[in-house]
Amino acid sequence: MPTGGYMQSHPPPAGAPNLPPQGMQSFHVPGAPQIGWEFSNCTGKRKALLIGINYFGQRGQLRGCINDVKNMSTFLHDRFNYKREDMVILTDDQQNPRSQPTKQNIMQAMHWLVKDAQPNDSLFFHYSGHGGQTKDLDGDEGDGYDETIFPVDFRYNGHIVDDDMHRIMVAPLKPGVRLTAIFDSCHSGSALDLPYLYSTRGVEKEPNIAKEAASGLFDAMTAYSRGDLGGVAQSAMGIFKRATTGRGAEERAKRTKTSAADVIQWSGSKDSQTSYEPPYVSHEIIGSSRHLT
Repeated sequence: MPTGGYMQSHPPPAGAPNLPPQGMQSFHVPGAPQIGWEFSNCTGKRKALLIGINYFGQRGQLRGCINDVKNMSTFLHDRFNYKREDMVILTDDQQNPRSQPTKQNIMQAMHWLVKDAQPNDSLFFHYSGHGGQTKDLDGDEGDGYDETIFPVDFRYNGHIVDDDMHRIMVAPLKPGVRLTAIFDSCHSGSALDLPYLYSTRGVEKEPNIAKEAASGLFDAMTAYSRGDLGGVAQSAMGIFKRATTGRGAEERAKRTKTSAADVIQWSGSKDSQTSYEPPYVSHEIIGSSRHLT
């Protein structure tokens, strides 16, 4: 829990927070039909999908991902009244094959999470494990790469791409359904393909080619200092892709990925960043399915 100097420099806002507007709202994306969307008041059914993968016995084994899920399960149950029977927990320390975080089980559980969701339901998704990137094939990524997560059997059955996660968990949701997603993994800034990204100060992260090129150069130098030549090459390629295709991809994403539902994603890393277990810390990114006002 932050204490001392942090709380002095980041005091909580005074007074009660403003309540979101109730009822159907409208939002217009240039080049697309007007969208009707609605906030959830979170009084309906609550469901959670929690995934933690330590990759036991594999190269790149992690230590804390399963523990993250256990803590999140307790937090949701004790603080927000999520029932244990309404949580699906996939971790690679379980004996039941259906509870293993394989690609098939994860994708089936994603479908379960959003199935029959109604306005004012509150859905929660948490992923803790390895993340990565792969070449973008549909032109909606400013840096030319889709973000991915790695099931425990990814070496045999492959990764899960952000386009598929958006198609399964975001696109079907009705107005007034809340989906909160947390990705504690590398390259996860836009892991749900939500078209609007914000800093933790609530400022929308509009494309800024010069600034992002400088940031990419810094990431490349950081990777070089660690001896990570792959990271250097990836950062350099990201700078080039952003400069040549970034603006068009951002606009395409806003036209095709804006949702009528109430979807918020928290990420532990930017798309261009890798994550580390403690004591290292990455920057948080907030994603939204529509413009926040």
